Amino acid sequence: MTAVLVEAGPDAGAIWHFGEPNQEQRALAAGTAWADLSHRGVISVTGPDRLSWLHSITTQDVEKLTPGLWVSSLILDASGHITHQFYLVDDGTTTWLHTENTKTAELLAYLEKMKFMLRVEVADRSNDFAVLRAPGTADAIGGPYALVSYDEVEDTKSAFNQSYLQVGTWALDAERVAAGRARILFETDHKSIPNELGFLNNAVHMKKGCYPGQETVAKVFNLGKPPRRLTLLHLDGSMVAMPENGAPVEFDGKEVGFVGTVARHYELGPIALAVLKRNVPLEATLTSAGVSATQELFNN
Repeated sequence: MTAVLVEAGPDAGAIWHFGEPNQEQRALAAGTAWADLSHRGVISVTGPDRLSWLHSITTQDVEKLTPGLWVSSLILDASGHITHQFYLVDDGTTTWLHTENTKTAELLAYLEKMKFMLRVEVADRSNDFAVLRAPGTADAIGGPYALVSYDEVEDTKSAFNQSYLQVGTWALDAERVAAGRARILFETDHKSIPNELGFLNNAVHMKKGCYPGQETVAKVFNLGKPPRRLTLLHLDGSMVAMPENGAPVEFDGKEVGFVGTVARHYELGPIALAVLKRNVPLEATLTSAGVSATQELFNN
């Protein structure tokens, strides 16, 4: 297999596909695939206060997190806007986070700033540990994930390759778009709040105590009317060129949102996640970069 690499964006340098993306997607759907996500940033959090501290500053309930259980979480600013998205697991002595490579330094700086007098230490461990998307059917956060030290990563990859097919980000993106899992830097902008993007009762725990930005989340949830919504677009498959990330979405000549991740799905064809104004009629045919699109809502 000859790997084709992602040339630009947050996944630059990662494997895009191996020449047969439909076969890779089928294997991923069947749970018989794995992927190398070693381009992701890895942060460690140690110290006896680590879980209670992370519980207080993030959207997830991790105060009594079961060791070995991966969960997703966000950090919001005081106004409830999404500033960070990451996935974390605790091994009983250390909590491990993996996040966007381009956001790792910023997230680390934020965590350092929020330590105060608590017994926690944070460190960038991206050069010591690799993230792999382990074999198995996709879970609610896009895993299963495996965190492997670089001393053992080649042996782990070889073991996976004995029974499973390695896939690239093409397959992962297609699965994520079809499932409606928003990703920071793709489906977010400076105005994004969790209520718009399907994060409630997943990355955002709705019964935990206070955290930065909670007031906005609770207010919008109680009103039940976030200003925008995450929508699946079915794109016109007869077009050669597809919209790019960030391309405006229009309805009747007016801009009503933007395109997030665009993917070619092995069953659904060309699809995309889009963030649209809440009042855009569901039956409306939209356009983006000259490509027409119909809408489908997610059940979240």
